[in-house]
Amino acid sequence: MLPPAKMAVYGFQHLLSFYAGFVVAPLLVAAGIGLTQEQTVYVISASLLACGIATLLQCVGIWEVGIRLPVVLGTTITAVGPMIAIGNTSGGGVDGLLAIYGAVIVSGIATLLFAPYYSRLIRFFPPVVTGTVITIIGISLLPVAVSLMGGGDPEAANFGSLQNLLLAGGTLAFIVAIYRVFPGFLSTIAILLGLVVGTAAASLLGIVDFGGVGEARWVQAVVPFHFGWPTFGLAAILSMLVVMLITAVETTGDVFAVGDIVEKPIRRKGIARAIRADGLGTAIGGILNSFPVTTFAGNIGLVRLTRVRSRWVVATAGVFMIAIGFLPKLPAVFAAIPPAVIGAATLALFGTIAVVGIQILSRVDFREESNLVVVAISLGIAIIPISFPEFFADVPEELQIVLGSGIILGTLSAISLNILFNVLAGKKNLVEEVVPTPRAPENLTLGQVNELDREEFARKFRPLYQGNDRIAREAFEEHPFASLYDLRRAFQDVLFASPPERQLELIRTYPDLGTIISMNQAPADSGFSPKEHEIIRSATMWGMLSPESRREQTFAGLNRLSQEEYEAFARMNQAYREKFGFPLIVCVRENTKETILASGKDRLKNSPTQEKATALVEIAKIANLRLLELVEEPADEVVSSMSR
Repeated sequence: MLPPAKMAVYGFQHLLSFYAGFVVAPLLVAAGIGLTQEQTVYVISASLLACGIATLLQCVGIWEVGIRLPVVLGTTITAVGPMIAIGNTSGGGVDGLLAIYGAVIVSGIATLLFAPYYSRLIRFFPPVVTGTVITIIGISLLPVAVSLMGGGDPEAANFGSLQNLLLAGGTLAFIVAIYRVFPGFLSTIAILLGLVVGTAAASLLGIVDFGGVGEARWVQAVVPFHFGWPTFGLAAILSMLVVMLITAVETTGDVFAVGDIVEKPIRRKGIARAIRADGLGTAIGGILNSFPVTTFAGNIGLVRLTRVRSRWVVATAGVFMIAIGFLPKLPAVFAAIPPAVIGAATLALFGTIAVVGIQILSRVDFREESNLVVVAISLGIAIIPISFPEFFADVPEELQIVLGSGIILGTLSAISLNILFNVLAGKKNLVEEVVPTPRAPENLTLGQVNELDREEFARKFRPLYQGNDRIAREAFEEHPFASLYDLRRAFQDVLFASPPERQLELIRTYPDLGTIISMNQAPADSGFSPKEHEIIRSATMWGMLSPESRREQTFAGLNRLSQEEYEAFARMNQAYREKFGFPLIVCVRENTKETILASGKDRLKNSPTQEKATALVEIAKIANLRLLELVEEPADEVVSSMSR
């Protein structure tokens, strides 16, 4: 919960960044079924109100509804085609609108009830699938941003004009400059500042039309069933149910991405809550004269770029949406923002979504050919409708809603190929939760290190040695440090000069390697005694490892072991502990799971004295790498180390 002023500014940024997305679906549907201008304005206001309520349901939550993450909900573009078809089949105009609302309400309620069953699909979303899906979402949205930068309408005479290109390029350059020059608060509102400055520049050029502001009312009431009682047709309802299933897949990918950014594991129960919010928000939307809602993918990019991860910021945006639903003049002001300016801002947001997906894919072991095939084929299939929208023009119209979406095609491909190449092949590539990508902490400068007092120094550097702050406290005696080399040497001097019993005590704090799979995957028939098996099983809990150990074992692929590899590591760890009385310690970031296993077997031939010395050397290597994540290496030292 941030201070009110910051909450308001960040919330307004969310609202302004996605305003065009909130109104595009109502505008298209209204035009497609022949609504009057007055009816169109009402539908837009109703949609903003419904989106605000749905956003509050999702990020604040009530009962078992809402994922409680910083996500924005808006009217989905996926439903536009089917809704126009439903409306025109029912006579167009208000009659068509009532048929749409009937289908929207029923499909929303059905989604609300279906959510717990859909959430079981989380088992089929390991990192190779989630990373692929999120990357595809970002790539799929980029053409939208590019189109807006050109002017928004590719058929218009001024599309791609020098004026639009300069306006978009200038806005984007301004946003980049803010990030580069102002790393503090201003960088977190760079998108908002870009929209404001870009619009101001466009206004000076005389290409901003505020005429609609004067025509709009100050206040307009939005009431349930404003256009009359909805009508319910079976074909319309079935069509909208298909839409809701597709938006559920999109929401799943978006939730995984935001969970990764805010470092919150996503479990089956969370997915059920997210889909319930979509369903309830959609049903409420139908009652309030709006359309189906889904999680906005662009929000992923905004949360990642701004690093503002508070769900209460998004809740504030939801409150703003509700307010402007009753104040038509405000939407008229926002509608005056030139498309080129919006496109420049969204280009950064949508590109960031793809980067989040790539970040998740960095956890995938691409030495496994199966994973390579899953990602490569899925990306290729997803690009088809993005590159050539008419590619599936001759396919039956019923399938167009699926085949016309790169996100849906890519998602279905990734899930199917993962099942084919990994699950059915016996690699057990199923998950019970989607865990965030392990991240390193932010770096300190050497000057900042020298400003720390003893307690702060010990607290900051105890992760170097598995939470043991004794070494950090003793190394502090050497401060101030003239260089990173001196800092590293101070830690190593304490490590190697420590009494033997303290060294052994430290060695025993390190975890076993290759045992970080979930407890329910630990083999019950592996040949160990019940007591031995329980010890091994208890070590498999991911949560028992320090963040540093989790991150390092992930780098080496030790969180992606097959059943056979798991058993091989478990036997090696058991044999090593029985001989030496402490765990096998290896600097895993310099190795692979294969070399670690081979090294462990070779080291079993050593004497206890040799192994204790080797363990200390490996601990020093691990600490050095962790130190480089904590302290920024000065440029002159980088050059010096390169020359050496």
